[in-house]
Amino acid sequence: MDFNDHIRTLRKNWLVIVLLTFLGLGVVAGYTLTRTPAYESSSTVFVSTQGGSTVAELQQGSNFAQARINTYVGLVTTPVVLDPVIDELGLATSAASLAQNVTASAAQNSTLITIVVSNPDPKMSAAIANAVATSLAQTVPALEPAAVDGSSPVRLSRVRDAQPAAEPSSPNVPVNLALGTVIGLTIGIAFAVVRTRLDNRVRTPRDAEAITKAPGIGAIAFDSRARERPLIVHADPLSPRAESFRALRTNLQFLDMGGRSSFVITSSIPSEGKSTTTINLAIALADAGKRVALLDTDLRKPKVAEYLSIEGGAGLTDVLIGRAQLSEVMLQWGGRSLYVLPAGKVPPNPSELLGSRQMNLLLDALENDFDVVLCDAPPLLPVTDAAILARTTSGALMVVSAGRTTRHQLTLATEALSTAGAKLAGFVMSMVPTRGPDSYYSGYGYGYGYRYDESTQSKPTQARRKIAKRQGRSAPFATVPDAPALEDLGFPSRRTSREANRDR
Repeated sequence: MDFNDHIRTLRKNWLVIVLLTFLGLGVVAGYTLTRTPAYESSSTVFVSTQGGSTVAELQQGSNFAQARINTYVGLVTTPVVLDPVIDELGLATSAASLAQNVTASAAQNSTLITIVVSNPDPKMSAAIANAVATSLAQTVPALEPAAVDGSSPVRLSRVRDAQPAAEPSSPNVPVNLALGTVIGLTIGIAFAVVRTRLDNRVRTPRDAEAITKAPGIGAIAFDSRARERPLIVHADPLSPRAESFRALRTNLQFLDMGGRSSFVITSSIPSEGKSTTTINLAIALADAGKRVALLDTDLRKPKVAEYLSIEGGAGLTDVLIGRAQLSEVMLQWGGRSLYVLPAGKVPPNPSELLGSRQMNLLLDALENDFDVVLCDAPPLLPVTDAAILARTTSGALMVVSAGRTTRHQLTLATEALSTAGAKLAGFVMSMVPTRGPDSYYSGYGYGYGYRYDESTQSKPTQARRKIAKRQGRSAPFATVPDAPALEDLGFPSRRTSREANRDR
């Protein structure tokens, strides 16, 4: 993952990160505010040796004190030192309990012992610290072996008295709140990273390209009204979604397919938008002046006739079994150079029909006569129809639903094409979100200049759209330029543009 991927991860999971940050802050704040404040007071004891009149004797005494200092530090929390403190101050506790609130330390190469006492009462904390220092000063000389003259070789003196603390030492509210915030933020970021790593959905073109090893040739923005207006290029040609199909049309022209121009449009699983993508792409190509043949090769659940509101009782199946001529069932649609061949009746053997010699001849004939041939095929994982058909065309275009298709599904679909010997020409991302870090506008480079509000459109623009809708009536298959190979299929003979003008 590069830097942009990390930024995208944080943007996608910002709400979770914020919630966990506040959760961490709240937990620590609750813990901190319910703790009893503790005050610390410290007293300092100086350790020295008695006697010595020469420099050597003084140095020897200093070394002796430093060597014994750790022993004296350890004595601070023992009953021999703390019991007198309990008796003096009348504390209702034991030496073991009191030792938990008393600490002693000495710096290296120093003969100073610092005694720190923690207590909910600041005055009691100072009193205990001073009492412990006094008790230590009295206990150590009594424990050390006496000198020749009966005196103690060491002397402890309290050099700094403990004072009541003005502020509690714990809990440290600012530090604890900052720590809780950092902990919550860290957990939130870690959760976002792990969630992204475990996410098995294909969300960006980079994900799809890494799996398919094919180029991305388009991205279709998600439209909540797609079911109401599936033919967006025809119904609302100025919308951003319609523009995305025109961008797909442009990118399709840059695919090097060895001079062939037939494509199978399929997907990994159902409901990824392959049928609407195929139809809208066909309309966009026809609007650009291309002669387009649209075939509904989904012989299991055909949708093209339904979307285009044309008669679909007879179609491809009838042509392949010789029941009807191509000219009888292929229809011109929308007053454009778009000709549609519905699926016809659902046969019992779709895979065999699509892989038959008659289908190969039909595709070859249509390629000779049309600029582009588009075949709407079933998804790859449930059935093998699309893989079989893709072998006899220029290649397959895979429609990948952003955030819905899993990496495993896309991998299996790609392998199905490869196993059948078909070429994957490219993929199209569909249902791309319009908001967020992976949105159609920010993540795909589309949408510039196309954000609009329908309420602000001029009346002439709306009127042109109404006219376009009225022109969407399907027409019977009329004069269609043909290739000689199509004559055997009942296709009318070809007329050039010059001949057509001469006839008029």
